[in-house]
Amino acid sequence: MKRMMSSVVLVVLAAGSAFAQRKATIENVHDIPFSPVPNLLKLPPGEYLGEAVAVATNSKGHIFVYHRSANTRLFEFDQAGNFLKEIGSGYYGFEFAHSVRVDKDDNIWTVDEGTNMVTKFSPDGKVLMVLGRRPPAVLGVQAAPPGPNLPSQKYIFCRPTDVGWDPQGNIFVSDGYCNNRVVKYDKNGRFLAQAGSEKAGKALGEFNLPHGLQVDGQGNVWVADRTNSRYQVLDNNLKPIREITNLGVGWTMCISQGPHQYAFFSNSNPNGNMPGTWDITGEIYKAELDGTVIGKFGHPGKLAPGFQVVHMLDCRNPNEVIVGEIESWRVQKLIFQPTTAKAGSAQ
Repeated sequence: MKRMMSSVVLVVLAAGSAFAQRKATIENVHDIPFSPVPNLLKLPPGEYLGEAVAVATNSKGHIFVYHRSANTRLFEFDQAGNFLKEIGSGYYGFEFAHSVRVDKDDNIWTVDEGTNMVTKFSPDGKVLMVLGRRPPAVLGVQAAPPGPNLPSQKYIFCRPTDVGWDPQGNIFVSDGYCNNRVVKYDKNGRFLAQAGSEKAGKALGEFNLPHGLQVDGQGNVWVADRTNSRYQVLDNNLKPIREITNLGVGWTMCISQGPHQYAFFSNSNPNGNMPGTWDITGEIYKAELDGTVIGKFGHPGKLAPGFQVVHMLDCRNPNEVIVGEIESWRVQKLIFQPTTAKAGSAQ
């Protein structure tokens, strides 16, 4: 049974990494210099990080790392990287981590691709809200539904990827690998609207693997539409505003805290680092919300400060970022050095 499950997982992972990588077409972008923070996280003796697929910070600067190890786990560190505690040990909603975010009240939200659940934890780790449902054990382990995708439902996800909130507290979920949609709920978890469907599409307002999501201070929803190699911006009612197609593959993104906000876009090198991808991927772009690209930073590399598949980044402070990497099982913090150069627009 274990061998069969391993084969299924390997096939799914291979399929997920097989989509074409795309070089960013924006030109003459200034390189933003940065200084890495060495040995950021201090783990207890005998503890290790798995795939660091998700990172976030709270208002105190505490760092949350949601990672795939022998079991999916959520660790909290203080602002200096000292280990504080584990949240949700043995929790039923943890199976295959994908995203962690922290809201304005310092509640911690996890998005689990394996259980199809989005969970809201209080700052001290108490479960406050659950969206979605874990597939019943009687159905067996399924990485994805067999056959065509089922019609999307209001409160059931299929391999969701990210979560965000507008200033009113409405909740937005990118529901991700199967359903190809973005869903809006009110602050109490009641369904309001969706864009996209279980059928992948290329038109504005349609998606093919929405892999990351953020909401800006105006309530606009930014989506990393990965397999379409673009980012989309939607209004608060999930109506499309524009797309950005010149920054490579839409792997993940981050929007900094206000009052002046910046957007960060990751053209990550892919799982497996296929031949040729090191030359055309790996950089992260920093931009104004109007599309003006300020600069870029980072490159693929198995040794820090190179990037080995940046799956998610935190940019609460726009002058520094924390990145979570899959294949090197690490978290890095990069502090930007002053720069005033600007380049073209994200289009």
